[in-house]
Amino acid sequence: MAQNFEELDPILTVPVRLIIVSVLVKMKQADFLYLKEITKTTQGNLSHQLKKLSEAGYIEIEKTSKGNYPQTICRLTKTGQKAFEAYVVAIKTYLHL
Repeated sequence: MAQNFEELDPILTVPVRLIIVSVLVKMKQADFLYLKEITKTTQGNLSHQLKKLSEAGYIEIEKTSKGNYPQTICRLTKTGQKAFEAYVVAIKTYLHL
C-alpha cells in the first residue's frame, strides 16, 4: 500500500530555524542571545535565519534597548504556529509507515 507523504516545509527543514521555532512554541518570546546560545550558531548565521523566518511570516522581531545595549526579541506568529504544527504532523506520517 502506497503512503501519501506531505511535503516538508522548506523554511522549517533548516535545523537552526526548526530549533528557533521549537523554542518559540514553548516560550512566548526569546531574545537574540538566548537563541544564539540554544542554537549554538554564529551571530551572523542566526541573524540570517531570523530574517528568513520573519520574511516567511513565522516570527515577529522587535528591536529595543535594555539599558545602553540593543536587544532583539523574537515571537512566534499564528502563521508560524500553524506551520510548526503542520510540520510535526508531516514528520509523524514519515515515522508511522
